[in-house]
Amino acid sequence: MPLKRIFTFLLCLFSLALQAQDWNKKQSAVVLTYDDALNVHLDKVVPALDAVGLKGTFYLTASSAAFTKRLNEWKKVAANKHELANHTLFHPCDGSLPGRSFVTPDYNLATYSVRRITDEIKMTNAVLQALDGKQERTFAYPCGDTKINGVSYLDASKNEFISARGVKSEMVSKGNVDLYNIGSYMINGQSGEELIALVKKAIETNSMLVFLFHGVGGEHNLNVSLEAHNQLLRFLKDNEKKIWVPTFVEASKYLKATGAGK
Repeated sequence: MPLKRIFTFLLCLFSLALQAQDWNKKQSAVVLTYDDALNVHLDKVVPALDAVGLKGTFYLTASSAAFTKRLNEWKKVAANKHELANHTLFHPCDGSLPGRSFVTPDYNLATYSVRRITDEIKMTNAVLQALDGKQERTFAYPCGDTKINGVSYLDASKNEFISARGVKSEMVSKGNVDLYNIGSYMINGQSGEELIALVKKAIETNSMLVFLFHGVGGEHNLNVSLEAHNQLLRFLKDNEKKIWVPTFVEASKYLKATGAGK
């Protein structure tokens, strides 16, 4: 084989190898996010993460009793490098949509103004900063609702955040990622094997996978067993040479720094 062809072939192999290691020098990224500020997050999830040396992102609803009554514990969670993130003050959802009978009139996003949700979002940021001292923050849309009467409500407060998590089930590929609506897989009842299968798909497709958990071992209608969750954590730890497990803010900053997000 001519020397030029050999060089071209080796260059292609090198390029493919780089592409396969482009998540902070790993083949994929997996982000663990937990919504709604539940007691189970402090009682079960944080100890499980700490046991294997992994970090999670906790999207906190600041009015939740599991938050307001356990502030010192959440402060310790932040000090241990987990991410405290914004899930609004009262978790308003659009009650005009099908299947939203659980939405109360007081916190019906359909009747909110952009000013009201913006004020509540900013207040939540202030509360979180008082706990962890940080200014860089990420956001998660309650119920995945992004608009009030067809208008994107986050536009008025985008400068408060570096990114936002949505609920579209997708493997995130490096490219023109919308940093203010990054997809995630909402988990409800899956087995450990099913959770691991999603991670394997992320590895195979050289993608980032964002898990969206609520209850872990109880406390929420959207729930996964503690056993399945721990099985996932063990797999992530056992495969840390292939998988980067950042917080959501770390992943977002990486996407922005590498030009993969907008």
